[in-house]
Amino acid sequence: MSSTTLIKNNSGVTQVSLQAKFLGKRCVSISGEINEESAVDFTDKIIDLNLESNEPITVLINSNGGEINSGLLMYDAIVGSKAPIRMVCRGKAYSMGAVLFACAKERYMLPNSELMLHQPMLGGRVSGNASSIKSISDSMLETKKKINKLLSKHTKKSEEEIDEATGFDHYFSPEESIEFNLCDEIIEFSKVIDFIKEVEW
Repeated sequence: MSSTTLIKNNSGVTQVSLQAKFLGKRCVSISGEINEESAVDFTDKIIDLNLESNEPITVLINSNGGEINSGLLMYDAIVGSKAPIRMVCRGKAYSMGAVLFACAKERYMLPNSELMLHQPMLGGRVSGNASSIKSISDSMLETKKKINKLLSKHTKKSEEEIDEATGFDHYFSPEESIEFNLCDEIIEFSKVIDFIKEVEW
């Protein structure tokens, strides 16, 4: 978020970034690709907000997913936060984004948002000898088991059910997400505004 906005204070009117204003309202965004840079930035913000208080943190997510290791760093921050995380899917949360969404303390979706889960995927062209390719394959299978175990924990579905559901690009509407226990509630956009407005600047 590079846009700016104006805020009123005792000194008059000050121009600040929307990101700074949102952070002041205990609101953080996950948008675009999940990578090392975005994961470190996200976890730094979660640490900072935890140092301020244990009041809820609102996380707005709209992401196609990205790197699994970076996503797992964000996962650790979300589940380890002393301040409860309430996640709002605005648009889409695909792949690793859906895993992050599912692990939050409170999980909300806008009426026209969507989740998507699938097995871990390998980007780019794979090359190397048979041993190295087998090593990559074994590593991906272990990663798949790890993700399935996390999803099982947060959805209360068996790992077998998770494995079956993620055997292909499985898209979930808000209603289907609730049925699969990936989401707690479908909310209108006005509720998101209420979440953010309740925090004093």
